[in-house]
Amino acid sequence: MKNIRIKKQLVKIGRKIADKELVVGPGGNISARVGNIVYMKASGICFEEAKASDYIGVDLKTGKIVDGSKKPTCEIAMHLGCYLERKDITAVIHTHAPIATAVGMQDIPFRPFSPDLAALVGNVPTIKYVVPGGKELAEEIRRVIKKHNAALMCNHGLLTVGANLREAYYRTLLIEGACKTFVAAKSLGKMKFFTKKEAEQINNLEAESYRKTLLTLLDETSDELL
Repeated sequence: MKNIRIKKQLVKIGRKIADKELVVGPGGNISARVGNIVYMKASGICFEEAKASDYIGVDLKTGKIVDGSKKPTCEIAMHLGCYLERKDITAVIHTHAPIATAVGMQDIPFRPFSPDLAALVGNVPTIKYVVPGGKELAEEIRRVIKKHNAALMCNHGLLTVGANLREAYYRTLLIEGACKTFVAAKSLGKMKFFTKKEAEQINNLEAESYRKTLLTLLDETSDELL
């Protein structure tokens, strides 16, 4: 039953991603881990058209298909690498968010400058451009995700992780929105990031701890995410 629920959740989040125009056509990919099985979008499938059967289950350690018959996304190594690096990750979302992609090209350390970013995301490093779909990209992402919850991929897009699909999705929306604010601030002439002390003050607030806890909670008997 868990695999049915997670596939429904993947379909729902995938359609939200398409509705928000964070990808175009068959671009981008998402996945969710259930035990030692990772469910991910099949290659060449558009989010808005994807059905539950278009999400393929693969073995976490071997990458072999254990549920479904279609070919999984070419970024399979990148997704599996995130799960193997951190046991607390159960969802990975990769989009071609346009403003985040543009900011990623600037190679600027992207630090929190709002309470939401500080509490729910943290620093967002940029990785150099690497040809998509290969081992090198998977290794670069794995190196960064070890200590961060997101990465801007130069000329490629945005990747976020989470304790569940809801958290990873919110992080995607937060970062894309923050990148819009960043561009607006730079166009006006001034950008102010939080200092390390200011970010820590936000993280120590009881209200923020409560909000973070809510995002990581998910009723496993429900298909509802948002």
